[in-house]
Amino acid sequence: MLGIKPPSVIGWGGRPPADRCPSIERATDGRVTVEQLRPDVRWVRVADPSWPHPAGRPCLDVAAPKEVARDAA
Repeated sequence: MLGIKPPSVIGWGGRPPADRCPSIERATDGRVTVEQLRPDVRWVRVADPSWPHPAGRPCLDVAAPKEVARDAA
């Protein structure tokens, strides 16, 4: 669905990179959320009626403390 080859996904070790999580959420029509995929990352939601999650589009919280922001990178 995302055009990612299986060896790449296996390389994630069960923890997708934070920047891939929004694509996964959209591809699953919101059934799998970014918060479920990466609970260690601080997410904020921006209102977006076209996004499948009722709270809107997920974005990385760039104002998060450095230890959280570093894990998201």
